[in-house]
Amino acid sequence: MELYELKEEAERVILVGVATRENEDIQDSLDELEELVETAGAETVGRVVQSREGIHPGYYVGSGKLEEIQMAVRALDATGIVCDDELSPSQINNLERELECKVMDRTVVILDIFARRARTSEGKIQVELAQLRYRAARLTGLGTSLSRLGGGIGTRGPGEKKLEMDRRLIKTRISQLKRELEQVKRHRELLREGRRKDCLMTGAIVGYTNAGKSTLLNTLTHAGVLEEDKLFATLDPTTRALELPGKQKIYLTDTVGFIRKLPHNLIEAFKSTLEEAKYADVIIHVVDASNPQMDEQMFVVYQTLKELGVQNKKVVTLFNKQDKVSGEQVFRDFQADYVLKISAKTGEGLEEFKQVMEKILTENQIYLERNYGYQEAGKIQLIRKYGQLLSEEYTPQGIYVKARVPASIYGKIEEDRKI
Repeated sequence: MELYELKEEAERVILVGVATRENEDIQDSLDELEELVETAGAETVGRVVQSREGIHPGYYVGSGKLEEIQMAVRALDATGIVCDDELSPSQINNLERELECKVMDRTVVILDIFARRARTSEGKIQVELAQLRYRAARLTGLGTSLSRLGGGIGTRGPGEKKLEMDRRLIKTRISQLKRELEQVKRHRELLREGRRKDCLMTGAIVGYTNAGKSTLLNTLTHAGVLEEDKLFATLDPTTRALELPGKQKIYLTDTVGFIRKLPHNLIEAFKSTLEEAKYADVIIHVVDASNPQMDEQMFVVYQTLKELGVQNKKVVTLFNKQDKVSGEQVFRDFQADYVLKISAKTGEGLEEFKQVMEKILTENQIYLERNYGYQEAGKIQLIRKYGQLLSEEYTPQGIYVKARVPASIYGKIEEDRKI
């Protein structure tokens, strides 16, 4: 008997973008959309771009361009189109009726990728919540069936099993997911509170997607996080301790990557994860120095941080992937306190980075020289655990120490001290 291997045929899509006066970098945006589509498992077979003052409220593009897209779909044997902006329910319905093919937008493609990448229960909850919110807003005119919204690239993700739910069931499921996320949020708050009580410094690794955040965490801490040269390779945040040259520790958390036009539903759903940046002591901004759109990507990162309410933090910007940069280049970030050139892959610049992190830690510490009686040896253990014990000398009068300690610990080791 002869066996045949069944292969799922990749979808063939045409990218559609509208260039307005405010959006002159439409080709860069479509390049990124093409990479998103490829990551989601589809093939881009063509592009259609229209320049107009604003997006058409009914069809996204004007009537002339709509005819051009119709011809392109037939000529290129495309299975669907992907628009570079989020579409309204009426725009989706109108385009599907006129083009007689699958119509998707940037948000659907990103949701597909997130659905594929989610590994932990938290990640799956967040993705399903974002999917349901997106679909709930597009139920208008579809009755009680969601069958016309059979996913984006392919049909996958935690939300796909809910395609036949009516509006009431979707609302119930969203409420349930919100409650589950609240539990996750409380758990994260407890962990953060524990780190604060233990006076542990934390750093949030942020940056544009595929800038090398996971590679950096792996190289520094051997975290074992998935590394791929793809957009949104990792979704689930990982926290690991980094030991600095002076034996002090800082806890680093890898966060989800940012991207231009990041869907609002995703920001809402992933708020508990993204809030790691809000409560961190230091922001570690990783930039792909080899990317031609580096400046635009940095702008997107800072805009997203602003939306999340991340402000008044020390920022260390790492211009990563120096192994891919040719020639001597000057890298600047006027919003950062420290700027370093590194390669997370080769290890270049990482020792200097550790020294900078130690400098930031010591800036928040109090220097002391004290003689403690032998009955106060427990306080020296506190210094050793939470601060930096520079030297200790045993004398007949007690233990003479030089150290740096966090302000919150200083009070504990000084109370009831015998002169």
